[in-house]
Amino acid sequence: MNIPKTISTYCRKCNKHTPHKLKQFKSGQARTKSRGTRKMEKKHKKGYGGKTKFPATIKKQNKKPNFVAECSVCKQKRPFVIPKRMKKAEIKS
Repeated sequence: MNIPKTISTYCRKCNKHTPHKLKQFKSGQARTKSRGTRKMEKKHKKGYGGKTKFPATIKKQNKKPNFVAECSVCKQKRPFVIPKRMKKAEIKS
């Protein structure tokens, strides 16, 4: 799905509708020493593997695309999510 580069949406700082630039959100690198990562490493190193307790659940194939909206007036950034599932979201050039 093609998404426009700029959209007019509400800015909390300006307290009015202003044009916002959209950028695709990319998550940062995961922390190697976080609790969840350490837990998973410990779980996978232990024993011979064995049988899993439950059958694997099927993940949904599409995700809701995440964007970062930046106000062109005050440069305030905020998350912007389109509430529809889509396989591919591209910003129109």
